This record gives sequence, C-alpha cells and structure tokens, in this order.
Amino acid sequence: MNDVRPLSDTKAPAIARAAAILRLLGKSPAPLGVSAIARELGLVPSTCLYVLRALAEEELVAFDPDTRRYRLEAGVLTLARGWLKRDQFADLAQGALDRLARDHDVTMLGVQLVGTEHMVVVAAARGGQNFQLSADVGSRFPALISATGRCLAAFGRLSGAELERRFATLIWDDPPTFDQWLDQVEHARRDGYALDRGHYITGITVAAAPVFRPDGHPSHALVAIGIAGAMQRAGVERIGEALLSSARSISGQLGGA
Repeated sequence: MNDVRPLSDTKAPAIARAAAILRLLGKSPAPLGVSAIARELGLVPSTCLYVLRALAEEELVAFDPDTRRYRLEAGVLTLARGWLKRDQFADLAQGALDRLARDHDVTMLGVQLVGTEHMVVVAAARGGQNFQLSADVGSRFPALISATGRCLAAFGRLSGAELERRFATLIWDDPPTFDQWLDQVEHARRDGYALDRGHYITGITVAAAPVFRPDGHPSHALVAIGIAGAMQRAGVERIGEALLSSARSISGQLGGA
C-alpha cells in the first residue's frame, strides 16, 4: 500500500514532485520515460522534465540518451549512507530481528514511524522456510495500517476524531469496523504488542511491538509477518511476547521509556 500525499496538498510542490519521482523510479523494475512518469504522478510533462533534469544535475537520477528513459543514480546512495550511519535503531534492531527470525521461522521487520503519516521498513530478516513473505528495506506504508498502526494508535497521541478520520482512508483486504479496530487498539495498549489476523492481507498474520523514544512517543516498531498457519504453529502470542521483550530492550538502549 503506497502512502503518497496528493502533490496539490503540499506547501512545497517542487520538493514534493522531486520526492515523488524518486520514489516512483525506486519502485519501478525498469527505467521510465518522461511521459510514463508524468502520467503516473499526474504531472504536466514539461514540469516533470524540468524536475528530472534538476535531479540529473544533482546525480540523483540518470538519463539514457538511447532509450530516453530515467533511472535512479548512485547519488541516492550518498544520502542513504549518511542516514544509515546515524540510525542507531537499524543497527540495534538487526541483531534482534535475525535472532527472532531464526527462533520463530517467520519474516521479521524493523520499521520507522515517520511522523504519524507513514512508516518505512529500515531493517529485515527472514527465517529458514522455503516460502516466506518479504518487504524490502525502504518500503513505505500508511502509519495506521496493520499491527504497527494499532501500536501507534495505542501509544501515540492522536485524538479519537483524528484516528477515525485517518482510519477511514486505510485500505484493507478484510476491513474491521472502526469499533472493532478500537477494541484491538485497547488490546495492544494492555498487552504491549498488537496483532492483525488477516485484516490487512487475507491469510496473513502480523504482530508488532513499539519502540519508544525518550519523550515517550513510539518511534519505531519490531514486526513479525507470516502465513497465518505458520504464525499459529510458531505461537502468535509467544512471538508477540518475544517482540515486546526485544522492543523494550531496544527502547532502553535508545533512551526511551
């Protein structure tokens, strides 16, 4: 589920256009031409070309004159490397994710909550099963979706009215009612971790436990995701408790509650 704000809603349209183009090229399995990019993002082709040329000058995208298509350039790695060097969570989480994936034989993710709008996968580990779900580092999702969203709703500071407004925009395979979702949020507040049993993606169970920053707000989460049957065999509650224990440890190391 891509979480993209309409470009017309932003206060900095030039920056929003550039960011949207970079995200689109990052997701695309092949280079894209100006027309395809403009059509996908709802941009005027001339405006799209202007932004692409500016990004190319900054070595963030590359242009192939033979195909007349654009792709990401290595310059984005410089930005990513600088962020990774400063991100303690990714380093601390990776060891825990590797251990949890090995112990429970399901996919484990570390996600960062970017404000209250969306979350981004910043670390991942897979168990030993031949068939496992995966999410690439850099994948971005709406912040309130699935088990992680219940953690944000339980431990964040969004008002009831804001939660209801944002809940109405979420897309689920098997959507819960708002009252059902609030009940699940209360379970997350009580237990310390949240579960999504097939609501977000049919047949998939997701568990998540929040990691807190020093001001008491959730900043990240540890997430387990797997086929419902495999998660049940591994013990959903046992996985949730293991996530909670590791999340508390990482919170402490980051100075959080």
